[in-house]
Amino acid sequence: MQIKNAVVLVTGANRGLGQAFVNALLQAGAAKIYAAARDPGSITLSGVTPIKLDITNASDIAAAAVRCTDLTLLINNAGIYRNTAFLAADSADVARAELETNFFGPLMMSKAFAPILKANGGGAIVNVLSVLSWLNIPAAATYSASKSAAWSLTNGLRNELSAQGTQVVGVHVGFMDTDMASGVDVPKAAPLDVARQTLSALEAGQVEVLADDLSRGVKQGLSAGAYLGQAG
Repeated sequence: MQIKNAVVLVTGANRGLGQAFVNALLQAGAAKIYAAARDPGSITLSGVTPIKLDITNASDIAAAAVRCTDLTLLINNAGIYRNTAFLAADSADVARAELETNFFGPLMMSKAFAPILKANGGGAIVNVLSVLSWLNIPAAATYSASKSAAWSLTNGLRNELSAQGTQVVGVHVGFMDTDMASGVDVPKAAPLDVARQTLSALEAGQVEVLADDLSRGVKQGLSAGAYLGQAG
């Protein structure tokens, strides 16, 4: 699909990668950008249409679908990370919360907007995933599980939506220079670079973005059992 003149909804658009997506879309000539956040007042960029959207709230999603009937590109970016191991005391509650946002949110958004994308020519859905879709480490065990579920969702949506001409893209990235990774002292990808890679992949008809060396290395190592151990 072409980004120029596209009508786009970005979830979690008030900071981090979501805000970078909005900037990249503005630079690429998108016709309209719905910048979604729980608090639309937190959207500070000009040239966009802020909308209130909690992707775990069915009423918010329904209202967004009624409002955004011109949509051609949905970017499911919003996500949460709670730094929890499976055997932590509160792991079940944390896992439910992360799954609600990282898996069920994109699922419900995709269900709500798939008919709209079809009516507007097919369009595309982008799901922001993670290198931890393929690995599990104790510091992010429940998060990793939610992103693995989101990866499976992405692949399933691609199969189910191919008949209506909707492109489905999964974005895998390791550490990014955002609030989520602020406490980790490792090389980090620039959010704007990840956003630009994703838009280029959309225009090239690709279905997967491996946005950094870590994601490319882990993907390459899957057949050798990289997922059996911890990320280096």
